[in-house]
Amino acid sequence: MLAKAFIIILLLVIVYTLASSFFFMVKDKGGDDRMLKRLTWRIGLSIFLLLVLYVMYLLGWIQPSGGPVNYSG
Repeated sequence: MLAKAFIIILLLVIVYTLASSFFFMVKDKGGDDRMLKRLTWRIGLSIFLLLVLYVMYLLGWIQPSGGPVNYSG
């Protein structure tokens, strides 16, 4: 349960950085580099999330569900 909460919180932070970069894009109109810094943070957080998911999978904290498609042959 703690792993799921951490993943959700990290996803919310990623969405927040995306929304704030959009706000700065509209507000600054290209005059400042705040949008670029927020988008850089978003990319870094997304890569960090992928690494965390991979480590959690290796440690056995999360298991794949198989997805919604049934591939029985």
